Amino acid sequence: MSRSSLALPIAAVLTAMASFQVSAAFAKTLFPPLGATGAVAVRLTVGALMLLALTRPWRRWPDRSAWPPLLGLGVSVAVAVSFFYLAISRLPLGVSIALQFLGPLSVAVFGSRRALDLVWAALAAGGVWLLVAPGGLQLTADPQGIAYALAAAAGWAGYILFGRVAGASLGPSTAALATTMAAILVLPFGAAHAVALFANPSLIPLALGVALFSSVIPFSLELFAMPRMPARTFAVFTSIEPVFGCLSGLVLLHERLSWPQTAGVAAVISAAAGAAWSARSKPAPAPAVE
Repeated sequence: MSRSSLALPIAAVLTAMASFQVSAAFAKTLFPPLGATGAVAVRLTVGALMLLALTRPWRRWPDRSAWPPLLGLGVSVAVAVSFFYLAISRLPLGVSIALQFLGPLSVAVFGSRRALDLVWAALAAGGVWLLVAPGGLQLTADPQGIAYALAAAAGWAGYILFGRVAGASLGPSTAALATTMAAILVLPFGAAHAVALFANPSLIPLALGVALFSSVIPFSLELFAMPRMPARTFAVFTSIEPVFGCLSGLVLLHERLSWPQTAGVAAVISAAAGAAWSARSKPAPAPAVE
């Protein structure tokens, strides 16, 4: 795949990451009235309605073979978003996104058979330890928040793997259908909290903005990009997402990381950059037989 053909998908991924992290910072302001689960339900439901109106997927209804990856994508979105919001309710945004990033980093590292990738995995593990135990051997970050972030990482890994397959077969309809499935899955857990939104109408514009910038824009851009680039390439190009998370947390939420935590974020990013370097140095595979 040529560099010119990757330019547009890479630009889409970078824009999606910036949009998602800024929206996550604003979503955190919805937690006091709605709770994390209520904010997830509002975000996914409103985002699904926006995407359905924009793409009208019923004009190109999926055939039977497209449903398994689409279902996997919907579940992955529900898991990734729900547990990420639960994580940022207990941890700083920068720490949460760095831990969540272990999902795509795992796709990058375990998709390779190079021994060198074990070095990047070890570097990422060291970075994670600095994030969760910046004071030394004692775990100082909220253990429940860490568990939520790791569950979100698993959901994000599934999002990459299922999204690439589903996006290739369904095109623009993928984001709408997957987000709708995710909204249906989370509504039973967050609907009771989400109704508090109507008791405070001043929050509705904020909720609409969060849904637009956290679901409609990033999902559409990422699902455009994923079928147009290898899964491992997509994963390693998201390596700078913790930077967006740290900056959004600092500027919008005034969350400051300690020096060890900052070093942990840098270690995770360096691990991803190393995995990207390994991927670029790998010889191109022979063309597949038709």
